[in-house]
Amino acid sequence: MRAFKALALSTALFLPFAAPALAEATITVTGEASIAATPDMATVSLGVTTEGATAAEAMAANSAALTAVIDRLSAAGIAEHDLQTANLSLNPNWTGYEEGGTPRITNYMAMNMLNVRVRDLAGLGAVLDASIADGVNTLNGITFDLSAPRPVQDEARRTAMADATAKAELYAQAAGVRLGKILSIAEQANYGGPMPVFMEAKAAAPVPVASGQIALQSQVTVVYEIAD
Repeated sequence: MRAFKALALSTALFLPFAAPALAEATITVTGEASIAATPDMATVSLGVTTEGATAAEAMAANSAALTAVIDRLSAAGIAEHDLQTANLSLNPNWTGYEEGGTPRITNYMAMNMLNVRVRDLAGLGAVLDASIADGVNTLNGITFDLSAPRPVQDEARRTAMADATAKAELYAQAAGVRLGKILSIAEQANYGGPMPVFMEAKAAAPVPVASGQIALQSQVTVVYEIAD
């Protein structure tokens, strides 16, 4: 029995190890696409900046001015859920540095920024004009977008995938090999937001605003197996 166990152990020690699998030959490509679309909504960053002898006075004046702006926006058809406070600040104004004396507070400045989503671009100029008339004195910009971006984004994804396939086929043909199955597909993160394309010659009175077009982008990395 002991001789049999020893023979079995000796045989096991001399068994060849399994050979490591050879690395798969692959082709990795990145497909890109950019699909232009006409925006149907905009987000405006606007606000009111006021000054007062005291912090309370500055904030009270700011609140009164912003309330008037919000009322005008509501009258213009902007829904409550399309209004969002973006920034609210109250700061003292210090003077005295230039004279080399002791700095002191001369007054206070209050600022309230509001993000306004405008879903009717035809009335965007009128909304801006009315807001300025009611006290808006800070405008940080306008961003155009799509209310339903998914269909355009999906078109960009399909076009990016077709671009990746065309590149892979070209490389395979140039290398004299055949494409096999797809091993992985990875969409690049943070590569799909709207980008400005060009400005059209049209405006919304009384404040001229050109919406132009935006482009939704997609980028995908695809790994193909090289067939035997």
